[in-house]
Amino acid sequence: MSDLYTARGGLVTLGPELVRLMDLLDGHFRTWAREAGAAPMLFPTVIGAADLESIDYFDNFPQLALMTAPLRLPAEGGPTGGAVADGLAVAADRLGPSEYGLVSAACYNVYLHHRSSSLTGPRFVTTVAKCFRNEDYYDGLRRLRGFTMREIVCLGPREAVLEHLAAFRTKVVEFAACLGLGLTVEAASDPFFEKDGGRALLAQLFPVKEEFVHGSTLAIGSLNFHRNFFGERCDISLADGGPAYTGCVAFGLERWIAALLETHSNIDDILERVAEAAS
Repeated sequence: MSDLYTARGGLVTLGPELVRLMDLLDGHFRTWAREAGAAPMLFPTVIGAADLESIDYFDNFPQLALMTAPLRLPAEGGPTGGAVADGLAVAADRLGPSEYGLVSAACYNVYLHHRSSSLTGPRFVTTVAKCFRNEDYYDGLRRLRGFTMREIVCLGPREAVLEHLAAFRTKVVEFAACLGLGLTVEAASDPFFEKDGGRALLAQLFPVKEEFVHGSTLAIGSLNFHRNFFGERCDISLADGGPAYTGCVAFGLERWIAALLETHSNIDDILERVAEAAS
């Protein structure tokens, strides 16, 4: 697929055909967002370290975190000479304190944006973000260091959030079938909930995360029910004073493209299929 994209070190460059394919897919997901009444928003690619700490990110996802840091200048006590050690990475002693982390999921900024808000009813937001994760390995379009995530988020009463997620469960599977993708919906773990205690037991009885899986190995999207976790951490309240519930539908756009390329051999056929299904 070298004529369609190049990937190295978890970073990918898409050629014109795949840029068009991504736009077609995301355009369809944006249509779903409009139909759900979701307001489009765009957020920074970085999140403050203090904000990440407030949602227990460093406890739950330390292995995924990719932080930013400024270079320490000689005038600030930093060493002189070349910054890149062994031609591969900036030496640790050249870096200053890290105040920001790269986003690893598009929805985090939605909840932080609504911090200290009081909701009179369900609120829907859609956003897209370049996300970054420090994985133990990378694999073409399937597993990337930097990738694109579209999310459709609901904040509000528990029933409204569950209805939002349920509405997309069938919708996503049916759309994928029109593209020739046979997805299964599989329960997955959610590190935002403790491994022990009442919340963990509740998660076993009612899954908080379900993934849309292609070919038994590739999750190309997910349904995420966070219960009132972000409502509590971000002080987002309902009309009755209780913490808001949140949930999101997430689409990994490069992974959708990977699934289509693995299923169909001709890019023109793929583009035609997606354009027709999305019309």
